[in-house]
Amino acid sequence: MVALLVQFKNVILTLIQVMNTWMRDMKFFGWRSAVLLIFTVPALIIIYNMKISTTLRFIEKLLDVPASCPSSISEQSITPLENTQHFLVSAYMDQRVKGFDIRIIGIFKRDSIHPLYCSFCCEGVFNKTTPATVLINKDHFGFPFSATNVLCKIPESCDASHVTVLTQPFTKNVSNPIWLPIRNKKSHDQKERKLNFTVCISTLFGNYNNVLQVAQSLQMYRLLGVERVMIYKTSCGPELERLLQSYIQEGFVEMVPWPIDKYLNPSWGWRFEKDGGDLHYFGQIVTLNECIYRSMERSHYILLNDIDEIIMPYKHDSLVSMMNMLESKHSKVGEFLFESHIFPKTHFDKSRRFHLPQWEKVPGSNILEHIYREEPDRRKYLLQKMIVKPRFVEQTSVHEVLKNFGRRFYVPPAICHVIHVRVPLHKSVELKDLHEDKRLWHFQEKLIPNVDKVLQRAGLIN
Repeated sequence: MVALLVQFKNVILTLIQVMNTWMRDMKFFGWRSAVLLIFTVPALIIIYNMKISTTLRFIEKLLDVPASCPSSISEQSITPLENTQHFLVSAYMDQRVKGFDIRIIGIFKRDSIHPLYCSFCCEGVFNKTTPATVLINKDHFGFPFSATNVLCKIPESCDASHVTVLTQPFTKNVSNPIWLPIRNKKSHDQKERKLNFTVCISTLFGNYNNVLQVAQSLQMYRLLGVERVMIYKTSCGPELERLLQSYIQEGFVEMVPWPIDKYLNPSWGWRFEKDGGDLHYFGQIVTLNECIYRSMERSHYILLNDIDEIIMPYKHDSLVSMMNMLESKHSKVGEFLFESHIFPKTHFDKSRRFHLPQWEKVPGSNILEHIYREEPDRRKYLLQKMIVKPRFVEQTSVHEVLKNFGRRFYVPPAICHVIHVRVPLHKSVELKDLHEDKRLWHFQEKLIPNVDKVLQRAGLIN
């Protein structure tokens, strides 16, 4: 195009030279030719200037867009958003909400929300921006930072592979943005078998090292039919690290690094006025939502619970048979809620039947020794944990789904409830106030040798 303009310019200059010649010899060419030339040359000059202007705008537009993308892809689980106090975690294809195609999980400072824009990498081309909609999770418990969703629409005729978030509605002067890969894109080539059950556990922090209870809980979940456990880890003790690495190698555990303490001052509690900090409980709600979307296309059901909790069926020997029964009666339900029952680790089985010598030097609680549970006070707010169908969930908190596309069902505790072995809810609780519950003992014949095997594999017992 530049070469054509040069040729056009040369033609104009030639015409001007000819005009000068004609003007010197008006008698030879006649007055009609002179008039024609006087009108023609200015018209050509105007056209030339218009061509120059249009071409410069075209070149400028080309220069605004990088030659290729993505140039810099985030490989971190937490990515600072440039020119803001916010953080991005991951991006997912999600077209369940009308008008949007992409959902970005993030951590945003609640008092610093400004207009944002999404730009997409469309088959290697840095595309134009679309306005973003920011949704703060309502369960922020007063902390300055909160779990957040950023919703965007993909431009037409764009096969987007990556997305980035900008603070301006144009891509000019954006030299090297950080791109997030878009997950959960449907592929006709890859048809991964869906898992039945995935457990989402968040978050490990404070050098947590309750090795024996974790080993027992993971093996218990295996017996119940769980096929994968997702764990978001900030820190844990050395023995627990060895145990988890053993599970990772065999594919049962998937670990997501969660270095939230490198970016914020995460709280050790859930109430800002009491515990302080920037973000609720090391970002527990962020990781639960992230885990749901990460598992959305690869798991039928997701269990949302802590690492010291087991969602335990009492009328069935597996989660599979229990959920088949519940599904047959409640097919439109996407959120199944289960009461949490505390088994205080301050009270032990008097027979000491399962006080096994091979486990004495393994750090942590032996859940088989704790058979007494507190009865929940149903007059107050009941703590519950969930099994959800991820396609029915838009946004969750710890104890309930906040936005969903299905119904909710409270499962009677006689059918299933949570076994939570921990410190007692009431410090003064006495044995006479507790109820005997030996449900875990029904699995002891398979549970004990399986725990021994995994502890041996991790080098934690001989």
